[in-house]
Amino acid sequence: MAVRGGGVIGLSVALAAARAGFSASVSDLGSPHAGSRVAGGMLAPLTEAWPGEEAVVAQGVEALAMWPGFASSIGVPLFTAGTLAVGTQPGDLADLRPAGQLLTSREVRALEPSLGPAVRGGVFASGDLAVDNRLLLSALREACLDAGVVSDVEGRVSVIAAGAWSGGLHPALEGVIRPVKGEILRLTHRPGALPPPRHTIRALVSGRPVYLVPRDDGLVVGATQYEAGFDTDVSVAGVRDLLRDAETVLPGIAEYALTEAAVGFRAGSPDNVPVVRWLEPGVIAATGHHRNGLLLAPHTARLVVQLLQGGSS
Repeated sequence: MAVRGGGVIGLSVALAAARAGFSASVSDLGSPHAGSRVAGGMLAPLTEAWPGEEAVVAQGVEALAMWPGFASSIGVPLFTAGTLAVGTQPGDLADLRPAGQLLTSREVRALEPSLGPAVRGGVFASGDLAVDNRLLLSALREACLDAGVVSDVEGRVSVIAAGAWSGGLHPALEGVIRPVKGEILRLTHRPGALPPPRHTIRALVSGRPVYLVPRDDGLVVGATQYEAGFDTDVSVAGVRDLLRDAETVLPGIAEYALTEAAVGFRAGSPDNVPVVRWLEPGVIAATGHHRNGLLLAPHTARLVVQLLQGGSS
């Protein structure tokens, strides 16, 4: 079985297949703009849910339950402090209600004292997880090597898991899988600045979404979303908007260093539901995960193995 795509989905599929007894190989397109490399690492199916994506939420809840075992099996640590979803306007709080019990501004500050005065309340999802996406990629590559997965340079394809580039790899995916551009920032903590938050922070700032995911040395801040094809430029407006909203939520980040601004491409599908199915005899698609590629990785890998074993997705 040859997997085209060396991101989190492709590597997870190859690893699961190898562990299930299949001979597996991976070929990587090698783009620095792959979604797996430019990601926040949130594993948060409920607080990250968008209206109309009930099918994806259900898959995400299943996947979240798989993550502790999956992470342990490849030796990657998880952030387990949970997600604090907050809002700055009454309308923002109304949009957060489906995610859980609303907390007052005083209650959210008891959880995260560094929140700014504009924050009016929020929801705490204690079961949400997060992972460092780049550590995850390294751990998956190492686990694949240990499981006997090899690099494939012959161009054979039996599983298409190339993210936003999948649409160009099979006629059945052309016009179905599209790139969705996103800009993301990395901020590094400097001496004298407030420490990063303990929790992942998801915020609505006057209706605009922004997230802040702690790392050992700072924060990942994201993410914009554009229908702009494979445009690799980081826009001034994107950086400005992300920093403005992030600083509204956590004013202390003004003392951090901006050390990276990058563009990544999510793999969009018409309904934002992943495409995991046979395209033709011998070729499986595992793509179209949009914002949920990291979260759904173990779930998708399990589905692909079931397909290889003769089941249905």
